[in-house]
Amino acid sequence: MSPVPLVVLVGPMGVGKSTVGQLLAERLGVAYRDTDDDIVAAQGRTIAEIFVDEGEAAFRAIEKQAVHTALASHDGVLALGGGAILDEDTRALLAGHRVVYLSMDVEEAVKRTGLNTARPLLAVNPRKQWRELMEARRHLYEEIATAVVPTDGRTPEDVTRAALNALELKEA
Repeated sequence: MSPVPLVVLVGPMGVGKSTVGQLLAERLGVAYRDTDDDIVAAQGRTIAEIFVDEGEAAFRAIEKQAVHTALASHDGVLALGGGAILDEDTRALLAGHRVVYLSMDVEEAVKRTGLNTARPLLAVNPRKQWRELMEARRHLYEEIATAVVPTDGRTPEDVTRAALNALELKEA
């Protein structure tokens, strides 16, 4: 039987999936993996560069493959890119996994990311675009989530503790 991630983290860009994912992995005594990092390593360029050079559709195809590979081969904590859940096959694959949706509101997103232009989908009107992205994606995150953990006004340690409690996982 192939390995299965212990926990999969989903949520919007800037929500803290990488930080919380690393803390969770540490607490659970397992490895951490981020599909965005996998894509950058495999492609030899940033996600923003892929978007600019090839467009969103090409990036989503690369992302889908990276997520499917990670889901089939990683047994620790896995963080997915913010838009990975847009793919129907990916959502179907996540069924049966422990999926934690890290949520936040737009004001928190502004504070955390500054909604900067290194984020290709937020280049023009960041606040409006972030709100629209979340309106389009929130129900997808909620649909696949085993647990929803709000991150607003919480430290990464608080969010990690809340995720462990929500999943009823014991620290290593």
